[in-house]
Amino acid sequence: MSKIHMVLQGKGGVGKSLICALIAQKLVDDATGLKPEDILCVDTDPVNATFAGYKFFNVVKTEILDGSSDINKRMFDSLIETMANSDKPTVVDNGSTSFLPMSSYMAENSVIPMLEQMGKEVILHSVLTGGQATDDTISGLTSVLKTQPAKVVVWQNEYFGPVVRDGRPFSESKLYEKFRHKILGVITVRKLNQDTSARDMEIMISNRLTFKETMESPLFSLMPRHRLLTVKKDIFSQLDAIGI
Repeated sequence: MSKIHMVLQGKGGVGKSLICALIAQKLVDDATGLKPEDILCVDTDPVNATFAGYKFFNVVKTEILDGSSDINKRMFDSLIETMANSDKPTVVDNGSTSFLPMSSYMAENSVIPMLEQMGKEVILHSVLTGGQATDDTISGLTSVLKTQPAKVVVWQNEYFGPVVRDGRPFSESKLYEKFRHKILGVITVRKLNQDTSARDMEIMISNRLTFKETMESPLFSLMPRHRLLTVKKDIFSQLDAIGI
């Protein structure tokens, strides 16, 4: 059974494309034996095609805008058909501007049950972030949990600070308790030292590089490479724990 990983979150600038890149890297990690050409990566973001910037994965850019630059839900048909006809593990990045149209399209057309009937396992990923965007990202996650009949991986991005609301972490929230049966796991992208590891990650992300590529890139010397490997091990071990 091939897995389809879709990242859905209505708030922009919270790390959706980074999460897609991390999932894709985990799928082609040395332990899996898969190569970049063995997975299907798709970027549907009509505004910021960040995921498509990762040349390592040869990401397919799917257009979802019509001639008037509006999002046309019918454009999603070809995306779903591509996923349904592929036997490869799939990673799909969905932009914040297309979050609501995509979510409603999937619900109205019973997309997830259809894909499951075709032998696919659909796993949704959504992001929570600290700082001012916490409430917005919680709203986006709530929508995903309420409307989509699939397991959800919640990513806590601590770049802007701890992910807390009313003094409580997500794992102690009413939302978590209500939907814990649908939550496959919680992955934390931890806040890093701004002078060292955080700066290393920023350089890697801005250049659309994978962890593997940084080991050979002249942009990184010995210690930055070591720190990036530490970050990679932390995130990948969390993904291993939930079977991804």
